[in-house]
Amino acid sequence: MKIEHVAIWVKDIERMKEFYTHYFGAECNSLYVNEKKGFASYFLTFSSGSRLELMNKVGINEHSLPEHLGWAHVAFSVGSKEEVDRLTKKIGKDGYTVKGNPRITGDGYYESVIEDPEGNVVEITI
Repeated sequence: MKIEHVAIWVKDIERMKEFYTHYFGAECNSLYVNEKKGFASYFLTFSSGSRLELMNKVGINEHSLPEHLGWAHVAFSVGSKEEVDRLTKKIGKDGYTVKGNPRITGDGYYESVIEDPEGNVVEITI
């Protein structure tokens, strides 16, 4: 068994698509739109086969309650300490928030913690 995909509600679907394709190498399908429901989504596929669905719907905006948007965190494995360091530095240099610089955690992970454009927590691990 495997998780087929994870979905996240987003405010700015295009900006979020660009972030995950640019920094994490995701391939993106065409935008799906259901005008009757006011719904749109992209599926992003990563090199491992994992997929992330970015979803937007009329009414999901800056006035929505925080617990109705996003996740606790998602972790991306990038394969090495050097790549964790490099990607964290690049994301910070590009103006995104680095919440935690690369380190070994209490449970043995080597990781950094950043925020995507909408403030969702992303861990970058080996």
